[in-house]
Order: sequence, then C-alpha cells, then structure tokens
Amino acid sequence: MISSVSITISINDQKELAELRCDNKELTITLKMANGFCKTYSDSDFFRCFGRVRQDNPEIKFLCKGSKINVHTSSMSSQMSLGLKAYELTMGKASSLEDVVYIFDYDESDLTNDPAEQKEFYRLWIESQKNITN
Repeated sequence: MISSVSITISINDQKELAELRCDNKELTITLKMANGFCKTYSDSDFFRCFGRVRQDNPEIKFLCKGSKINVHTSSMSSQMSLGLKAYELTMGKASSLEDVVYIFDYDESDLTNDPAEQKEFYRLWIESQKNITN
C-alpha cells in the first residue's frame, strides 16, 4: 500500500510543501517537490529511508520530528510501525509511550540531515540510562 504525506520543508529559508510517498510493500519513500524533483529511497524501515532522503538533500531542511537529533526508533517501534513511529528522547530520562512521535509531524527545533548525528545522540542517551540505574 502506498500512502502520501505532505511535509513542510525549507530551502534557503523559504518554506514550501513536499510530498513523501511511502510504499510499505517495497519499503521506499519517494520525495516529490514542487519544482518537479522526484527521487525514491529505500531501506529496512521508513525512518531509515527518511534518513537517506535527508542525507541526499543537505540543502533542504525537513521540518518534522524525524529530522530531530533526539528522535530515534527502537527495534519494537521499527517492527510495529515500519519506522513511522519513533521515540523523542531526553538525555538522562527513560523513554515511555508518551515519548512516541510520528516521524512526519511538524517540528522545527534541533533538526539534522545527518542520521549519524541521531545515532550518536542515541548512543549517548543509552549511556545516560546506565548512569541512572547505577
């Protein structure tokens, strides 16, 4: 099944809408922009696909939760939602169901196009959890 979502993007501080077509059979996201640009990205879940989209388009700010440095999937959220749901993590705080976000919901703070930065935050967050339990 293919579903489409419109998200706000920013190019040179100019906001516009872009379409993301998510194919849950092929596990792909196709980025369609107003200027006619269209490209498809694939990976093991939609969060990872979206990471590829952002990494391949560094000139674009994707204004959504999935671009936040502190948003990351867990194994369970990836399996259950195909990566459309993730945790918005807080350093030194255990995650809960209240921290689950839809990766395409609007947000414009603490954004990154580099999935490695999100992985590093996640690694540091895990370390912060060890300090809580000790």
